[in-house]
Amino acid sequence: MSRRSSGSVGVWAEMQRQQQRQMEAEARRQRQEAQQARAYQRRAIQNHREYRQAEALRRTEELDAQVTSLQGLLASGCQAPPFRAPFLMRPEDIQPFAPGPLAQPVPMPDFQHYQTQSGWTATRRAQAQAEARAHFERDWQSAQAAEAQRQQQLASYQREYQQWADAQLADVRRHNAGIEELTAAVRRREPDSVVEYFSAALYASTAWPEGFPRQVAAAYDSAARELVLDWELPAYTVVPEVKSVRYMSGLDQDKETARPVGQRRALYREVLAQCMLLVLHELFAADEMGTLEAVTLNGFVDGHDPTTGRPGHIYLATVMTSRATFRDLYLAQVDAGSCLSDALRGQLSARPDQLTPVRPGRRPQEVGNRVVTHGSDEEPDLYDMDPIAFENLVAELFRAMGMQAVTTQRSNDGGVDVDALDPTPIRGGKIVVQVKRYRNTVPPTAVRDLYGTVQDAGANKGVLVTTSGFGPGSHTFANGKPLELISGAELVDLLHRHGLRGRLGDGARRPAAQPTPTVPDFRLPDDYNILGMSWTGSVALDVCALVCRGSSILSDDHFVFYNNPHTADGSVRVLPPTAPDKAAICVSFDQLPDDADRFVLVAAIDPEANPDADLSGFTDASIRLLDPRLAEGGRLEVSDGRPGETALVLGSFRRRPNGDWDFVLGGKGYAGGLEQLVQDFGIEVD
Repeated sequence: MSRRSSGSVGVWAEMQRQQQRQMEAEARRQRQEAQQARAYQRRAIQNHREYRQAEALRRTEELDAQVTSLQGLLASGCQAPPFRAPFLMRPEDIQPFAPGPLAQPVPMPDFQHYQTQSGWTATRRAQAQAEARAHFERDWQSAQAAEAQRQQQLASYQREYQQWADAQLADVRRHNAGIEELTAAVRRREPDSVVEYFSAALYASTAWPEGFPRQVAAAYDSAARELVLDWELPAYTVVPEVKSVRYMSGLDQDKETARPVGQRRALYREVLAQCMLLVLHELFAADEMGTLEAVTLNGFVDGHDPTTGRPGHIYLATVMTSRATFRDLYLAQVDAGSCLSDALRGQLSARPDQLTPVRPGRRPQEVGNRVVTHGSDEEPDLYDMDPIAFENLVAELFRAMGMQAVTTQRSNDGGVDVDALDPTPIRGGKIVVQVKRYRNTVPPTAVRDLYGTVQDAGANKGVLVTTSGFGPGSHTFANGKPLELISGAELVDLLHRHGLRGRLGDGARRPAAQPTPTVPDFRLPDDYNILGMSWTGSVALDVCALVCRGSSILSDDHFVFYNNPHTADGSVRVLPPTAPDKAAICVSFDQLPDDADRFVLVAAIDPEANPDADLSGFTDASIRLLDPRLAEGGRLEVSDGRPGETALVLGSFRRRPNGDWDFVLGGKGYAGGLEQLVQDFGIEVD
């Protein structure tokens, strides 16, 4: 006879079934997460592969374009406009007088506006009229005084402007008179003037690619009407050693295919022949006054004589030709090597890549006149320049820009290296200049010190000139203040634009950062900033960074967040925060890829810690700029969060044309969290 169950077994069985269902659900969840992780990894690998393949293709296209440019050097160079003496003339266009607000007379008060009808009695009305009259007279006197002061300031500015305009006009006319005198001397075939004119034609030509040398030594034989010159040719490295680049996904690295040696040698020889013909073309095209009957041209490179080991000029080509012979050539269709060797009877080294020399023709030193050399002295390296000489160069630059400038004494200068005075009305005035010959980024403390000096000296503006650059903290502090920051690249550009000379080291451009396989850890860069993030409220946030070009991220690898704590090249990474910060990002702006122009900071609700929260509790937020010693260099205030939003763009650092970075406040919020935000920047999210 069976017994009825008391019910406990059924309850126990149901509990077991529930536990089993929970375990199965957890297993399914784990499998789904694993599948999602694998899918994300596949997408990341695919995006990484596509990026690397595109980079390899871009490098190959650049190499092909470089070779094409070398092959068409002569044809494209012949299309450049010929040099003419009037090109050197300066227009007599002087900036007109612009008094600004001082041009407007002070408005005089109108007594009709002071009339009053108040008062019930004649006595009260008379009293009101007297008060109105007194008020009007006070305003009239004030307006008259203000107008007298305006006229006095206007007259003062007018005198200052006239002095400045007269000096500018006199300088332009002196320059133009010198050009006219030079042209007349060339017509008279004076040797020094002829050499000066044709050297300027070669040195100022737009036919030569950037980076080609322009060193020339020349002399003129007036009796034979022959110009004899030595001209520097490009080195063998002008022809790229690499032919193409291919990305090998299996090894996650680029494979470079070398250019065949024979092809590289042949192209270099062709380039040298084109250079010789292009120099001859430039000289004869510039000779509108019929000064040249013949030209002897020797082409050389700077190197070491393979027979003696001594440094010096190694001549790789030489030619002598008359105007009549050269005029009959159609350079757009010639084979450069054959034209130089056969048509013009010149010589070209059989193995210029091995610096096999030729015997030069007539040398400038053999002409008998004074040899004039241009470009032989290398541009002075600003890094190695004597500090006093560097300050003098900066003062000379300010004078070339139309200002009065003198260097200060070495002691008791109050932090001022150059005193300058801009005579321009309205926006001119006293300028204090500090000079920093640095290799590393100028710290924000130097900008703060300059601001204090400007205030102490009662100057209109402060200018900080450096051979290096400025970080975001410096630009943040200088924003809205009478300060101007001139980086090394801007300084070199200003020097060249005003006829002065200077370079920064070898002038090489930093190569683009190439993605590398992910490694477990990186040593912190030598020059970096720490961006410390703090806010009030207890909301838990994830602070992330995106390295972008415009509004699009460079690649998935350039999104730094909790699952990707650093970029592949180590230029950006997450760091443990230091109180009072709640999050920290380390970034080396100098090591960011060259095609990156934005570094974006974002914050998002942590869905695991606060699944139901929004950014209404994200207030009083700021970003501290810290140096490697954790010293604060500046503070950036960012927007508060808003109800309903779960992700927010805090702001972005944007690359300036000179390579420095400025901070631009963000504020755009997203209700869809980090997923919606990153989709806006081009990241695909399944």
